[in-house]
Amino acid sequence: MSSSKKIKAGIIGGAGYTGGEMIRILLNHPNVDISFVHSRSNAGEAVSKVHGDLLGDTSLTFSSELTEQTDVLFLCVGHGEAKTFLQQNKIGEGTAIIDLSQDFRLQSDAVFAGRAFIYGLPEFNVELIQGAENIANPGCFATAIQLGILPLAKAGILQDVHTTGITGSTGAGQKLQTTSHFSWRANNIEAYKSLAHQHLNEIMQTIGSLQPAYKPLNFIPWRGDFTRGIYVSSYTQCGLSLTEAFDLYRSYYSDHVFTHVSTEMINLKQVVNTNKCLVHLEKVNDNLIVHTAIDNLLKGASGQAVQNMNIMFGLPQDAGLKLKGTSF
Repeated sequence: MSSSKKIKAGIIGGAGYTGGEMIRILLNHPNVDISFVHSRSNAGEAVSKVHGDLLGDTSLTFSSELTEQTDVLFLCVGHGEAKTFLQQNKIGEGTAIIDLSQDFRLQSDAVFAGRAFIYGLPEFNVELIQGAENIANPGCFATAIQLGILPLAKAGILQDVHTTGITGSTGAGQKLQTTSHFSWRANNIEAYKSLAHQHLNEIMQTIGSLQPAYKPLNFIPWRGDFTRGIYVSSYTQCGLSLTEAFDLYRSYYSDHVFTHVSTEMINLKQVVNTNKCLVHLEKVNDNLIVHTAIDNLLKGASGQAVQNMNIMFGLPQDAGLKLKGTSF
């Protein structure tokens, strides 16, 4: 693709949280033009009426049809809906698909409707992403957890992992439910899907490719009383000293522009509104404790999808993603 030609992008499911973030990023991406934003429920409405933060930024309206062929199509739809969409709509062979649902993340589901999907975690799969025609974007918790343990698995020294992570309310999507009401979320937290979260399957697929004999990790997720962000703490027995562990992590992430290893304790406000993942390590007796923090809507969803697009089209990974955290 010539440097003067912009990528034509379409967005399916543009009315939700991840769709809104996708529009916000791509409107400011120097190498992309948005061809259309699709939403059956909001067809004909101004995009800025649904996403009020975009008032004054765009005159786009939601469409009910795929109005033209694009270079890339982002599927910002619910789980199970991506397969239905591809079954019901004919997408040109020249259009790359980047799916943000969980429909194609597992190898058993990676080939569908004549398309092969590559798991899009750049810190693990960048070489395959470079040559991919379609991407299955990782889950938000899966991203945060994997980025905390990948260096250990790559070194073949990952042992039993115990993980707790807390996520903001936007991780549950826009559909109204009891646990997303303000009156329920405010000043409240709750554990859910203990040891049975759906993202465990894709995590184990990745870790199993690095350490084939590794058994499932132990993960308890929490619903938090904030809107966006994920903070994960994992611990495992490890024979490395803290200095050796820091060296291992810095070496692993040295060529990755968005994952940064911090010698200071990290917090959520450092990553909210960015595509960063921050990692901090502690050593207590024989246990290595790994903390990671991401924005669930960016590095955990739309930001990572754009990062994958950048890799696929030969652009700098941070093109359109140089975003500042909301530190206060």
